[in-house]
Amino acid sequence: MSALAPLKSTLRVLEWDELPAQARDIPDEFDPLAEGVLMRHQSQWLAIKAALKVCPKGRRTGITFCQALDDTITAGSRRSAGGDNVYYIGDTKDKGLEFIGYCAKFARVIAEAQGQGVSGIEEFLFEDQDEKGNSRHINAYRIRFSSGYQIVALSSRPANIRGLQGKVRIDEAAFHADVQGVLDAATALLIWGGEIVIISSHNGKNNPFNQLIKDIEAGRYGENNDAVVFTVTFDQAVENGLYERVCMMKGWTPTPAEKEKWYKRIRSAYGPRKAAMREELDVIPRDSGGVCIPGVWIERAMAEERKILRLHLDDDFVRKPEGERMAWGEKYILKFVMPLLESLDLQREHVLGMDFARHRHFSVLVPLAIQQNLDRKEPFAVELNNVPNRQQEQILWAIIKGLPKFRGAALDATGPGQQMAEYTADKFGHNIIHQVALSRTWYGAWMPKMITRFEDGNYDLIKDASHEQDLRTVEEIDGIPMVGKIERKDLQDPDLVRHGDFAIGLALAEYAALNKGGGKPRYESVSKRRFEKKGMW
Repeated sequence: MSALAPLKSTLRVLEWDELPAQARDIPDEFDPLAEGVLMRHQSQWLAIKAALKVCPKGRRTGITFCQALDDTITAGSRRSAGGDNVYYIGDTKDKGLEFIGYCAKFARVIAEAQGQGVSGIEEFLFEDQDEKGNSRHINAYRIRFSSGYQIVALSSRPANIRGLQGKVRIDEAAFHADVQGVLDAATALLIWGGEIVIISSHNGKNNPFNQLIKDIEAGRYGENNDAVVFTVTFDQAVENGLYERVCMMKGWTPTPAEKEKWYKRIRSAYGPRKAAMREELDVIPRDSGGVCIPGVWIERAMAEERKILRLHLDDDFVRKPEGERMAWGEKYILKFVMPLLESLDLQREHVLGMDFARHRHFSVLVPLAIQQNLDRKEPFAVELNNVPNRQQEQILWAIIKGLPKFRGAALDATGPGQQMAEYTADKFGHNIIHQVALSRTWYGAWMPKMITRFEDGNYDLIKDASHEQDLRTVEEIDGIPMVGKIERKDLQDPDLVRHGDFAIGLALAEYAALNKGGGKPRYESVSKRRFEKKGMW
């Protein structure tokens, strides 16, 4: 076995305990060259020969593991046997260490079998140069073989991927900081006759990784197997022996009963995040752009058309005397709001959510009737645009007084909505009027509960295009499902804009339903007859 002298650029040789647990946990007696060591889907993946190989996969299905084994054999082989350099680009530094750790474990056995030398894991500075000639140094790890080739794991994406002479592996491509940039640079390497392997779990339908898959499947990358997509789900890996491989690595004794427990534990670990589970285990990307509520769930929830009161006032209205405005408000309530309240099911409990806006967006009031099976039915909705605070208060209080078996409301108390939420709580009781300051923390705690209701088919909502558009604005932002900053033109009046107003109102109504106030409200419900006789207040 020939010795390999370290290069001057080597900073140090890593100790084994510096590697991630996934690499350290490989048993010492593990023989990567033994018969049957690879599962069926791993062998199928490695058997594919193509300039561009793409693997959308479930998490921990063993694709990166088997790729490391194959690349170790490649780097340890002479040129006549297909040897070459291998460059690994992960989305994090730890992924690079994990991959290079696998290779180091395999390299000891393979190098000994081939009578060749192999270095330890060397940390060094990789010099990267962009197309303008600017240089930078990337922290990297490598294993060098006496074949003359090496495996290099880079801690970040090089600007000049085309300068990597050899085989390029991009892991968790959908999660890189610049996904499109990574894929563009990688596919450009094909021009120079390179070989590219791209492995990743999904990260949304609109992610460039998913688009790359669609382009390949549509034949946009040539024919004759120039580009191939190979999909591996978690269930396929389990069928092919994943549980038994885990037991072998961990030193467990596999049994059918424990296998079932292990499988259910992994599935149940996602809790209500079923879309995330399907994406990460079943290789089904979530709806576009991180959208949290797929269109099919919205369509299922919006079964029929019902009344949505929509009030938009011009700027001159607020200049009218207060008494005139209050009288106008009472007439509006009598004519439009009271008939809706009179039609409600008196046997059902009701709650309310309100997203507040004064000028630019819509205030949306979302009442929900709690059904016998605890499903939520939206009997009607109210949208207010450019309506003065006092008239919004009139309408809100009329609805609260008219909801049968009223059990609570959650009001947007963020910014300008704080005063109305506070006044409403003072009038009807702080035990049933929740003043909600919308924040990332609140969204993270409560928006998933609304999403789960959609997934389980527990909503009966009004069929409305604007409300559907609002629901589609709920997206995962840095791990939190919430309404993003982008405004959208109102579908009925393009001069007006929306900001996910109905989605927020519904989330608040769901909050009220899950936090029903104790005791009885401090008022009696108002009938149309009493309203006509005494006036509202």
